[in-house]
Amino acid sequence: MKKFHSLALEQKENVKHGEAFFPIQKYRTKLTKNYSVITTHWHEEAEFTLITKGSCLYQVDLVAYEVKEGDLLFISPLLLHSIALKNPDDEFCSETYVFHMNFLGGNATDVCSTRYLTPIKNHEFSMPCLITPEHPAYTSLYKCFRQMNSLYDEKIPGYELALKSLLLQIIFLLLQYSEKNTSDDSKTSSEKLKCVLDYIELHYAEPISVSDLAKLCYFSDYHFMRFFKKHMSMTCMEYIKNLRLEKAAEQFEQGNSSILEVSLSVGFHNLSYFHRAFKQKYHMTPHSFLKKLEEW
Repeated sequence: MKKFHSLALEQKENVKHGEAFFPIQKYRTKLTKNYSVITTHWHEEAEFTLITKGSCLYQVDLVAYEVKEGDLLFISPLLLHSIALKNPDDEFCSETYVFHMNFLGGNATDVCSTRYLTPIKNHEFSMPCLITPEHPAYTSLYKCFRQMNSLYDEKIPGYELALKSLLLQIIFLLLQYSEKNTSDDSKTSSEKLKCVLDYIELHYAEPISVSDLAKLCYFSDYHFMRFFKKHMSMTCMEYIKNLRLEKAAEQFEQGNSSILEVSLSVGFHNLSYFHRAFKQKYHMTPHSFLKKLEEW
């Protein structure tokens, strides 16, 4: 049986999608009550996604989109994005192709790279993000996605060439509905938020104050707290706690079974608080989580 990857990513990814000479990877994402959010992150690759079940809220480059089954999404390289269930009792599934623009010739010096691929990477074009069935390009884009699925699964001789041609066709179709970017306001906010998330990713195990983060943006504490909650839909302290809990779960999954050691290593210095917070997020205690991992 073919192995698919789950799209659960860190804030600034260091992972490689696919192989060096074939930088494309297919992912299947599933959100449920126990795993209802993929936190804000970004990467050098672009994404092309089909929603296969349910509905959720996507936030892309600080803009919120309500998506439902059948919708398509295109996320340009380096854009902040996150996914969250609208209703905790819902279930959401999607399929995503994550690919590097260099696979299409984004690092070449021909007219395609110079006029289109490089400007897309540099966000000189505002590409359509949400493509619903009502969009004029939807039928063609949906057909491309289905063809990609067949090629990716069957791997017939020359399938890499066909995948590359389909991705170029997708870029071509989307460019017909793109616009030249003229405003730097959203870009500035996005870069500030990336800076904050980078800092948290590097220092989550240490004490972090609102003032520490506000200084990175040259904001007052009050302005920063409003800014962060507006774009992340949670306070910065809630975000840090959530990240620490995810890091703890990762350590458990990687074989560290010492609850005290893990809690301290991710920044929780009160063991009883760590137990409460972990249970609130994962609906089980750390001990139960470890027991379930053993059963798997």
